[in-house]
Amino acid sequence: MITNEILTQIPEIRKISTGLMHVFIQHTSASLTINENVDPDVRVDMESHFNKIAPENASHYIHTSEGADDMPAHIKASLLGSSVIIPITNGRLNLGTWQGIYLCEHRNYGGARSIVVTINGEE
Repeated sequence: MITNEILTQIPEIRKISTGLMHVFIQHTSASLTINENVDPDVRVDMESHFNKIAPENASHYIHTSEGADDMPAHIKASLLGSSVIIPITNGRLNLGTWQGIYLCEHRNYGGARSIVVTINGEE
């Protein structure tokens, strides 16, 4: 979960009374999503489910030159998406009680990932 890292790196959020935060990942084999932030079993179940939807070494994949995990990573990233938008209310992200922002790594050994955070709103 990257929610706390974003809040630490972007303290300007606290100055926004009403606005939006857009978070975008600059990669095609990792994704962003908002989901359960308390029970770690959710992450395990999500990964298990996605590995059934887009398994490694499927015989119908053509894009395999970067490894058995590359094409499944692209599929998983497309399913989840490359960005999330969260409302900002009174200097806080207006997430639900159990929600957190996740950077989902879909490669077995993914490298460094970069995200872009854009904030729009009124102080």
